[in-house]
Amino acid sequence: MLEHGGRLRGAIRDYGIPEVEWLDLSSGISPWPWPIPQIPLTAWARLPETDDGLELAASDYYGAPHVLPVSGSQAAIQALPRLRHAGKVGVLSPCYAEHAEAWRSNGFLVREVLEHEVDCFINALDVLVVVNPNNPTGLSLPPQRLLAWHARLAERGGWLVVDEAFMDNTQALSLASHTDRVGLIVLRSFGKFFGLAGVRLGFVLAEPRFLASMAQQIGPWAVNGPTRVLGQICLNDAEGQRVQRERTERASQRLAALLSRHNLAPLGGCALFQWLITPYAVALHDFCARRGILLRLFMNNGPHNSSLRFGLPRQEADWTRLNAALEAFFLEAKPA
Repeated sequence: MLEHGGRLRGAIRDYGIPEVEWLDLSSGISPWPWPIPQIPLTAWARLPETDDGLELAASDYYGAPHVLPVSGSQAAIQALPRLRHAGKVGVLSPCYAEHAEAWRSNGFLVREVLEHEVDCFINALDVLVVVNPNNPTGLSLPPQRLLAWHARLAERGGWLVVDEAFMDNTQALSLASHTDRVGLIVLRSFGKFFGLAGVRLGFVLAEPRFLASMAQQIGPWAVNGPTRVLGQICLNDAEGQRVQRERTERASQRLAALLSRHNLAPLGGCALFQWLITPYAVALHDFCARRGILLRLFMNNGPHNSSLRFGLPRQEADWTRLNAALEAFFLEAKPA
């Protein structure tokens, strides 16, 4: 199992700090979860049905002609390789590590490529996977460039897979409205923007024949009844979505400014996190964890090229606590 953010219980064990004392900034999930509505008893008592309005709500929200609900976009990531024969897959890296892992574990030859290398390798690829905006770097690519890559792949029966897990604040960059094109597959995550990662809900956006194959691969009742009710309510709540976008954008800008004041200017980010490379990444991660603040550490190319991702603080006390920890680190513990 690959390591991810949000592993708070492991930090509790490692640092001996009770759960209630932690400030968890390790995941790119909104710290403002949607209020949970009253779930009808029938949603618990009956098998889920697919004509309850969830698909329609998701289609409207994402602006996609066809959608398939799944139990989190991770379920789709793992199912995708089972819908193709062996071949060559390019993964625009660094990115969410589960993409490359899923294709490798299913026998595909995987090459992790940088943005400027894609045009050099694309004619040799059967599938190209792009996370947009990227996790953890926050890089956003314009739709025109992605559609040009898709066209080159589709000429040979290839796929462009675009993971838009962090797209909710920048819908104008989404390829959702283009997903009636054969070979274009977009994945959307519900839990990050709506702050409800625990419900495990995601959507695959693609043309109908592909979605039928994906549905057969995943199997029936992929999304439970209560989640279908909750998802529909959130996706239809336009005013709540407006509020969420505004407060996450403000918080992300505030976080970038706070980090910059401590000479930790982010290299990238989006509305739900900020990301930076620093030679102090390992030391700062440990320093904060000993004070009950959990960050996400990426050990990509050794300790001197490691990076940190900071999620959004929720309330003023959290901002004060993070600021104090950063001040203390550079006064007391910064390596020489």
